Amino acid sequence: MQVKTKAIVLSSLKFQETSLIVKCFTLSDGVKSYLIRSAFGSKSSKVGGAKIAYFQPMTLLEIDAIHKNKGTLEQVKEVKIYWPYQTIPTDIVKSSILLFLAEMLQHSIHEEEKNSDFFDFLEAALLWLDTHQETANFHLALLLEATKYLGFYPDTSAEGLPYFNLQEGQFSEVLSLGALSEHETDLFKRGLHLQFDSDQKLFHVSERQQLLKIIIDYYSLHLSGFKKPKSLEVLKAVFS
Repeated sequence: MQVKTKAIVLSSLKFQETSLIVKCFTLSDGVKSYLIRSAFGSKSSKVGGAKIAYFQPMTLLEIDAIHKNKGTLEQVKEVKIYWPYQTIPTDIVKSSILLFLAEMLQHSIHEEEKNSDFFDFLEAALLWLDTHQETANFHLALLLEATKYLGFYPDTSAEGLPYFNLQEGQFSEVLSLGALSEHETDLFKRGLHLQFDSDQKLFHVSERQQLLKIIIDYYSLHLSGFKKPKSLEVLKAVFS
């Protein structure tokens, strides 16, 4: 079936000498992997004139493709960038955030089915990042909000209680096995109320790193096959 869809690049991997395997989160069909033939060849041989830069992490694409929906690599007929980032490519902080988020999401989104609400949220978030400078809390707010679409947003009905159990995804009165300390729970509660434009001084550097560790632990407990991002150390260095 021929499909024209928006897509967010999650990862790309060189295949053989001249091709790429590109994993995308598409608006039309959820996660899809495409074989981009002759990606390293001459300009005329590239799919739709696409450049390697088109397949950088979290690039916003418009793809014209053939979806066979058989769990194999799909065929791309044409691809173009529908929102060329204005500030992200030259901003080391923003580009590091995108590299980290791409790793987090490629190990979090697995469904080959449409999830337009999640796609719309991620698209709006990326456009916000490209057009604003308040970036320190962006990845924290995005990852916590993303759990709503991934199916394990914390149960906040008892948010007033002092401890949060990562395994159960609930707040509790007692410090049980798998629960955060009272201080860690306070950080987590503050994180749940973050907005992209929240005051950048809301967290100290050490608190921001501690909250990120909590979020990653939370993801690892609730997502099968989740892997700790290799770019985490780069992100820590950028925000240190």
